[in-house]
Amino acid sequence: MRKIGRVIHISPSEKAVVKTTRPLKIGEKVFDGNKKVIGRVSDVFGPIKAPYIEVNIENGKPSDFVGKTLYHVPLKQSRRGKRRR
Repeated sequence: MRKIGRVIHISPSEKAVVKTTRPLKIGEKVFDGNKKVIGRVSDVFGPIKAPYIEVNIENGKPSDFVGKTLYHVPLKQSRRGKRRR
């Protein structure tokens, strides 16, 4: 599991806003420290060097995650299309 960042606040639309250094793709699953799925990425916005992501919380109250660190599991890259040397 890789660290995404901390939840800064909850938006008016009840989504968690996280400041991160590596943006995720929309729809990727987001986990808490106990490897429990808490939601999915719904939006990526902000400057390229320090983007923010918006997470749609599916399990639990959004206000419970303020200040907590969130994680994601990187997808395995397929070897299809890579050249062999």
